[in-house]
Amino acid sequence: MASAFGHAAAAFASSKLFGGFMNWKIILLGIVCSILPDADVVSFRFGIPYEHWLGHRGFTHSIAFAIGLAMVLAFVISKVDKKNGWALFAFFFICTMSHGLLDGMTTGGRGVGYFIPFDNSRYFLPWRKILVSPLGISNFFSSWGWQVIKSEMVWIGLPSLMIYGVGLIFRHKKTYKA
Repeated sequence: MASAFGHAAAAFASSKLFGGFMNWKIILLGIVCSILPDADVVSFRFGIPYEHWLGHRGFTHSIAFAIGLAMVLAFVISKVDKKNGWALFAFFFICTMSHGLLDGMTTGGRGVGYFIPFDNSRYFLPWRKILVSPLGISNFFSSWGWQVIKSEMVWIGLPSLMIYGVGLIFRHKKTYKA
C-alpha cells in the first residue's frame, strides 16, 4: 500500500480540480476518503485472510465501495449544498478510488480487488514504481519507511503538485474572466 501521506497528498491535489465550493471541511473529508480503505487492515485481527473479499485490499479498495461512499457523502452534504451534488460525488469518488489506484501501483502486496463484489480477483496496474509501505506505525518509522517516503515524494508528490498547479491555473483563469 501507499502510505497515508501519499493518499492524502493525492486527495488534496484533486480538490483543486473542483470549483470554489471546496472548503477545508470538504477537502478534509476527501482526505479521509483517500485513507479510509486501509481500515480493512483490521481484518487481520479477526483472522480474515488477505485473499478474502473483506481482506486487505479487498472490498474497501473496490470501485463499488468508492461509488457507495461517494454517494452517501454527496447525499448528506448536498442537503446543505444543494447545487454541487454531482461535483461532490465526483470529488469523493476520485479521492476514495485514488487509494486503490495508488495501491495498484505499489511494488508489493497481492493486488487490489477493484471489481469486488462481482469478481474477487486481485490486480496490479502495469506501472508499479511506488514502494509498498510497511503495515503498522512502528514499522513505518524505520529505514524502509524513509525509502517509501522518498519514493512517494517522486511518484505521488510530484504528480500531485502538477495536478494542484493545473487546478490553480484553471481556477485563476475562471476568476480572471469573471
